[in-house]
Amino acid sequence: MEVKVLNISGKETGAKVQLSKDIFGIEPNDHAIYLDVKQFLANQRQGTHKSKQRNEIAGSTRKLYKQKGTGGARAGSIKSPLFNGGGRIFGPQPRDYSFKLNKKLKALARKSALAYKAKDNNVVILEDFNFDTAKTKNFTSLLGALNFTGQKTLLVLSDANKNVYLASRNIQGAKVVVASDLNTYDVLNARKLVFTTGSVKTLEEALAK
Repeated sequence: MEVKVLNISGKETGAKVQLSKDIFGIEPNDHAIYLDVKQFLANQRQGTHKSKQRNEIAGSTRKLYKQKGTGGARAGSIKSPLFNGGGRIFGPQPRDYSFKLNKKLKALARKSALAYKAKDNNVVILEDFNFDTAKTKNFTSLLGALNFTGQKTLLVLSDANKNVYLASRNIQGAKVVVASDLNTYDVLNARKLVFTTGSVKTLEEALAK
């Protein structure tokens, strides 16, 4: 798949990039995508939820009232879950939600997500660039030149760039990542994928292993 290279003004530079068929042209695997996104979201959970069980409630251990003759149900402790302020039955406890996936499956999921974006013509290639200053208007101008204003956009760089990252930070729906940190969830969550020529090479080398 051949894609024209644009500059930050949105104009063609005359250069073209050949996207690898082994990455952007594969038959997507929906189940691999599902598992990878599920793992990503699970890993975001803190798992610090906690409620007190019956043995953790502070309260007297005396019997509330006599066993028989009251006309009510038997009650032995004020800590019972049946009473207001009692312990909770099967309440949430701290736990780790993360789980393991094989590297090959995660790579397949990323390739599948990228293939979907390429199939829908939502992949744009920019020549390598840098901002002189970390100003939001620089990134806003870039999105305007590409006609991506108001759309969820993921910009993939080959290396970390502080000015570009800071310029995008205040723009809703815009995100900047390094090619080595690209994940399936971010790819699918974005409407448009913007790669630099350097990031395409970095990504293809990483997924070719």
